[in-house]
Amino acid sequence: MRISARTQYALGAMLALAVADSPVHAEHIAATQDIPRRFCDNILLQLRRAGLIRSQRGPDGGYWLARPAGEIALADVIRVTEGAEQALRPFSPAAAPLAEIWDRLRSHENALLSEITLADVVTSRDSSNGLAGHDAP
Repeated sequence: MRISARTQYALGAMLALAVADSPVHAEHIAATQDIPRRFCDNILLQLRRAGLIRSQRGPDGGYWLARPAGEIALADVIRVTEGAEQALRPFSPAAAPLAEIWDRLRSHENALLSEITLADVVTSRDSSNGLAGHDAP
């Protein structure tokens, strides 16, 4: 599986919102996640249109998750940024058994990404930081 820069940025933005306890301005997300500002705005718009985040304008505004972090799977974000998976072109008769292997691989990939939520990643990050102390990346 290849993950595009757009998807990596979107996941980073969603994690920034998952740890926030109030609305977060786009400037802050772009700066802390090292996302080019215009690209960040486009990603946030895409996530908002998909119903994963909400927004409010103004000094007290910003972005926040539309649902609790425990209800948003990584697969939800990836589907927004990557779109539906394209069907593979048919394999030659000699390589036909690969079609089943690829289907199983996509199924396992989707199952894993569907069961891991933003809250799981945040908890994992917090646990890692607690264990690794100041040596954590």
